[in-house]
Amino acid sequence: MKQGIHPDYHPVVFRDRSADFAFLTRSTATSSATIEWEDGNTYPVIDVEISSASHPFWTGNARVMDTAGRVEKFNRRYGRSQPEEGTR
Repeated sequence: MKQGIHPDYHPVVFRDRSADFAFLTRSTATSSATIEWEDGNTYPVIDVEISSASHPFWTGNARVMDTAGRVEKFNRRYGRSQPEEGTR
């Protein structure tokens, strides 16, 4: 690697407070807040809103969208109550 052109790449803890989940990885992101990790060392900590521990897709708590109801609402709003013959 060429010296002096790359950003500082160091260990950082990313923490999802809503799920009480944290993981240690390497990143170029910085933070003035620190946390003492399981290994006894102190690392910068970055709080995130969503992680794999709290995201609906990964937790299995995804909501199912009512697409039929949305189509009916669109048709009511814009005046098409019945589909025209031959358009299907």
